[in-house]
Amino acid sequence: MPKRNNEEARVLRELLESATDLNRYGVISQADMTRMKALCDLPPEYPPERVVSVRTRIAKMSQAVFASFLNVSVSTVQKWESPTANKHPSGAAAKLLQLVESKGVDALIA
Repeated sequence: MPKRNNEEARVLRELLESATDLNRYGVISQADMTRMKALCDLPPEYPPERVVSVRTRIAKMSQAVFASFLNVSVSTVQKWESPTANKHPSGAAAKLLQLVESKGVDALIA
């Protein structure tokens, strides 16, 4: 799983603690709290077989279309899917894959 440094982890903990307090006083809605928690959580790791599964079974897209959909190069998707490339999606790309995996491609189209 991707790691955060101590400073990032501390800031996110404090942010969520403050948001929880604001939610308790009705300043932040429960829906906003759910969004905040989702933004602060690290996405799961995406080994090659998982990337292939998301692309072929959920998104049902070719590598070229999937790459365009995620705004990355076809070469990047190919490297993610190659067991020997040792390259994995991270950051925004991993979050997008997480959304597609959990809610389908429609979650990114709307």
